[in-house]
Amino acid sequence: MITSHMNGYVQEASGQAKSHRERAVDCPGEESSLVKSPHCSAHMERIQHYQEELRKRREEDSRGKHDIDPNASLRLKKLSQNPKVGIDNPTFEGKEKATKDACSQDPVAELEELLQALKWMQQCLTDAQSQQDVELIMQLLAKEDFRNAYTIYSAVAQQMNRVSPTSPLTAQAQDLCQEVQRILQSSQQKEGLELRTLLTNPHLQALMQVHDSVAVQEMAEENVTQYLGETVKLVRLEKTRDTPLGATVRNDMDSVVVSRVVKGGAAERSGLLSEGDEILEINGISIRGKHVNEVHDLLQQMHGTLTFLLIPSSQIKPAPHRQTVMHVRAYFDYDPSDDPFVPCRELGLSFQKGDILHVISQDDPNWWQAYRDGDEDNQPLAGLIPGKSFQQQRESLKKTITDRSREHQGKLWYSKKNKKQRKKSTSNLSKNTDYDDILTYEEMSLYHQPANRKRPIALIGPTNSGHDEVRRRLLSIEPEKFAVAVPHTTRNPRIHERNGREYHFVSRSAFETDLAAGKFIESGEYEKNLYGTSTDSVRHVVNSGRICLLCLHTRSLRVLRSSNLKPYVIFIAPPSQERLRTLLATAGKTPKPEELKEVIEKAREMEHNFGHFFDATIVNMDPDQAFHELRRLIDKLDTEPQWVPTSWLC
Repeated sequence: MITSHMNGYVQEASGQAKSHRERAVDCPGEESSLVKSPHCSAHMERIQHYQEELRKRREEDSRGKHDIDPNASLRLKKLSQNPKVGIDNPTFEGKEKATKDACSQDPVAELEELLQALKWMQQCLTDAQSQQDVELIMQLLAKEDFRNAYTIYSAVAQQMNRVSPTSPLTAQAQDLCQEVQRILQSSQQKEGLELRTLLTNPHLQALMQVHDSVAVQEMAEENVTQYLGETVKLVRLEKTRDTPLGATVRNDMDSVVVSRVVKGGAAERSGLLSEGDEILEINGISIRGKHVNEVHDLLQQMHGTLTFLLIPSSQIKPAPHRQTVMHVRAYFDYDPSDDPFVPCRELGLSFQKGDILHVISQDDPNWWQAYRDGDEDNQPLAGLIPGKSFQQQRESLKKTITDRSREHQGKLWYSKKNKKQRKKSTSNLSKNTDYDDILTYEEMSLYHQPANRKRPIALIGPTNSGHDEVRRRLLSIEPEKFAVAVPHTTRNPRIHERNGREYHFVSRSAFETDLAAGKFIESGEYEKNLYGTSTDSVRHVVNSGRICLLCLHTRSLRVLRSSNLKPYVIFIAPPSQERLRTLLATAGKTPKPEELKEVIEKAREMEHNFGHFFDATIVNMDPDQAFHELRRLIDKLDTEPQWVPTSWLC
């Protein structure tokens, strides 16, 4: 199936089967004009027409003169494919079961029957032990407490088996309560007094009032009748310019079916449209047989009250549950216009690596519904983004294709290896297939740092980007507020050095033991001596109430983030090559052109590979401006909550 999009329209290659692509019937920002909906009397006339049509068809069926086309609707098509005679209806099945339960014997009679059966069984048994066991059971059944408990159990079981009504039974619950109160006014029985007290409770009266308000709306909105042997429903929705309809449709044979209900739209707020509903009419216009693009154009011209004639979905709807919003940080760039798999391109939500997304629906595991952080007011409808598992599978497939392409390019080089080396190299391509290793999204939560426990500030940047200079400037201006972590080393102390002030002096074996235990954020060797910054040293500064300033290599970020230190990572990016030359010349440095180019390329590489770990980025165009921006970001940590990985707060 080849599907293309031209100006937002769904197109199919000729000679192919019809596409199951979704089409957004109402997108924000698209032009629409006002079309008044027909009067209710006109709708009732059409429903009466459908009823008359149904009566005629039934008469023809009874004479065997007419056969219903199984492709005329979605349900009839399913019925024709079902080898059973008829369709099992779980609603009527439940009612039949409830009726049987209601007609069953009362608990006392059931217990008497059970006692009679036990007496007969006792006579049939020959061994004394079995007869004694039966006697104990009979004594239990004869006790008054057991009989009362069984009566309560039977009453509860009967109520649990009753089928809840699919629509309101009455809109006069409040009046019924008042009527019962009048009847109980003269009652002096304990049960009557308790019930009267319950019915006069303000909370219960308010509940009955709300029930009646909702019931009136539901009974008015959902007019149900029959059309060609199918249950149809009449639904009215208000479509405004500020609140789009928020639904997608797809073609299934000649039917137009609601494919997705989008969060934030009128359809989702009303709860009257469901996925799988077949649309027969909109404002009196027949929809069956139309292409989804035609339905889109039709709804674009309509505004105000929209009246849908629907065949409700036959799918079993899951029990309603409260939607929990999940906040995630994206670890990849996404553009729906470049994604051939997005089910509805008009609703695709573009984002960049590092963006915070608020996921409000994961009903479709492959395509979540979400908002970008900060765009909630400007984005009336939720957008579609790839689900985590779906994106991980795509990234894994992309990586496999890339690895095989490299393998093909290096085929000539591989052929020169011996058999053992080729086997080892090929096996490396099949490793790392665990989807959890592929970064797509990370769940985030808001965190406000305590006044006495400041988050460490990690400054990242290539050499000559200025990150070390701004750190030294902060330390010199406010030494009581900022501090550095005392590093560890295996070299011997000099005369003026004191253990714990300039360095923590440790033996090589102790250093290597701590290194193997993962206690160092970063480490290295210089002139046969080991140096490193430990998490304990950073934690000591944090516990003192000061802000720990770190200048780290990007490879140290994973270790730092896996600790419980909750770092705030700021990337100091160099300016353009010409501006960087000027800044370094002011500092008395004369770098070569290739050195300047290397700084720029190194910064791009850092941002590409580790940009999703950066909480903020400062371009060092001017040292004073960069310093003040750094101060502003650090001060903001005291006044505003920040997004951090949820795993940090567990």
